[in-house]
Amino acid sequence: MSDGPRRPVIGISSYLETASWGVWERPAALIPQSYVDCVVQAGGVPVLLPPQALGAPELLELIDGLLLAGGPDIDPARYGAPAHPRTGAPHGARDSWEFDLVRTALERDVPVLGVCRGMQLLNVALGGELVQHLPDVLGDQSHQIAPAVFTARPVRIRASSRLAGILGGEAQVQCYHHQAVSRLGEGLLPSAWSADECVEAVELPDRRFAVGVQWHPEQDDSDLRLFEAFVKESRRS
Repeated sequence: MSDGPRRPVIGISSYLETASWGVWERPAALIPQSYVDCVVQAGGVPVLLPPQALGAPELLELIDGLLLAGGPDIDPARYGAPAHPRTGAPHGARDSWEFDLVRTALERDVPVLGVCRGMQLLNVALGGELVQHLPDVLGDQSHQIAPAVFTARPVRIRASSRLAGILGGEAQVQCYHHQAVSRLGEGLLPSAWSADECVEAVELPDRRFAVGVQWHPEQDDSDLRLFEAFVKESRRS
């Protein structure tokens, strides 16, 4: 039995995908190990939250913080838009589950960290909209240069933001996305931008901790400042 303080329990939203192990190929709830590792190194206890029809209110009683992981595109019907040809096929079960999770978390002021898709989901849950394919707007593919290839990019951070208090005025981040925030959700403030003015982070200032980043901090375990701030804020008083 540990004599130290109780470590915060961090729920990580997970994928529902077909996976292979041994002789089996079956539907599975999974998450990249990098998310788990970063939460552990930051002082939290990670638990996976598999997509399901019910259970968000009960789970939010049991966890101290909610980490919305990256993943596939959100169904554009969620923000009243037709699907772009380059938008991925809907993942209805995951969308419904994560919208229930984030809305319940925000209602109860449970700390939330959204990564990539997670930032976009936070925005849409608050009534915002997305650019469905950035190359149409920017004229290049600099935010997602090739399948499964992360790109290091600088972002500038708003001086008065919660994020600046964690990372300072600028940061080098690992980027991989073809969608982005267009219209901000209610109450959200932009807190970081790339050189092309793409919004790279948002936050909800009237919550204990509600931050979304468009980049992938789990891809750089040499800089755990964002995870550490999130886990620290998730400690129950």
